[in-house]
Amino acid sequence: MMKGGFGDMFKQAAELQKKMDEAKRLLDEVEVTGRSGAGLVEVVMTCNHVVQEVRISDKLLSDDKEIIEDLVVAAFNDAIKRVESETKSQLSDVASGMLPPGFKLPSL
Repeated sequence: MMKGGFGDMFKQAAELQKKMDEAKRLLDEVEVTGRSGAGLVEVVMTCNHVVQEVRISDKLLSDDKEIIEDLVVAAFNDAIKRVESETKSQLSDVASGMLPPGFKLPSL
C-alpha cells in the first residue's frame, strides 16, 4: 500500500513538472509593459526578461538628461516587477490543486 502511495506521488510530481515546463515556455511569449513618468517612458519586456522595446515620449526629449535616465530606470524596474507578478500568477495557476495545502513554489 505504501508503494502505491509513493508511485502516485512521483506520478503527480512528474505531471506537475511537465505543466510547469509548459507554463514557463508560454511565459517566454508573454510581454509586460513597465511605465514611469505617467507613461512618458515605457519598457516592453518578455517574462524571460528580454527587452523588446523602449519608448520615450517626445515631450521628454527637451528635459534634462538625468531626468530621462531616472525615468528609464524606473520604467525598467516597473517592468521587472510586472514580470515577477505575472510569472508568479501563471505558475500558481498551474500548480493549484496539485500541491498540498500551505506548500509554496520557490521563487524563480
